[in-house]
Amino acid sequence: MKMQRNPIRKIWAEGRGAINGWLSIASSFSAEIMASCGYDSVTIDTQHGAVGYDTMVAMLQAMRASGVAPMVRTPWLEPGAIMKALDAGAWGVICPMVNTRADAERLVSYVRYPPHGCRSFGPTRANFALGSDYAAVADDEVLCFAMIETAEAMSNLEEIVRTPGLDGVYVGPADLTLGLTGRRYRTGFDREEPEMLEAIHHIRTMAHAAGLRMGLHNGSAAYAAKALLWGCDLVTVSNDVRLLAQAAQDSVAEVRRLIASPSAPEKEGPAQHEVPASY
Repeated sequence: MKMQRNPIRKIWAEGRGAINGWLSIASSFSAEIMASCGYDSVTIDTQHGAVGYDTMVAMLQAMRASGVAPMVRTPWLEPGAIMKALDAGAWGVICPMVNTRADAERLVSYVRYPPHGCRSFGPTRANFALGSDYAAVADDEVLCFAMIETAEAMSNLEEIVRTPGLDGVYVGPADLTLGLTGRRYRTGFDREEPEMLEAIHHIRTMAHAAGLRMGLHNGSAAYAAKALLWGCDLVTVSNDVRLLAQAAQDSVAEVRRLIASPSAPEKEGPAQHEVPASY
């Protein structure tokens, strides 16, 4: 089986932005569920997520049938973790805390095979999941994203985006806000402060000028849609933890609202001949 083309690259070639899901729960079943929900790509978070290597592999396997493009956010700029994520069959890596051109060059070297990098050969699962000719074409298909999330990275942005072999930059707005403004504002995503909006737009402009793609982490669908209209190339919409928590809270709140209402359903329960609906 020849290696497929990276689905995210196909979306970009069609002039569209990719909608990315995010997995922080260590579960192949939740990965399978999220992958079936219509995302273009789904990223497993091994930095802040509760996910170890063995479970990460099982999550990648669980997503395969959906056709979604799986990626991995690595724990750090560390060659072993990056190479093992790619060998396990990730279509790309998002690497945190890339602060300088030297950091970006190291990242690229861990993602690309010689002569373009120093990635060690051993695509153990990737050969089966992505194609038997993986090693021959992986450098052209696997995505390499550097996270921009610190004041240092912002000061070195022009040099970072001009790093050969880098495909894109990915903005972590929570850390970036802390890095640029300290504790002046709330922590989290979906920034509306003028200086943070300016920073996000500046990153996008600089990335596109260098021929790179720009990704953005979002806390809501509305903000992700807005980011796509700005020209972001990949937007992450919340994550499995937040989605599960919000759905559970909304469900409980709705029950409490209904039973507190004067027009609440009768308390007697179903009549004898009624059969409760199955879940």
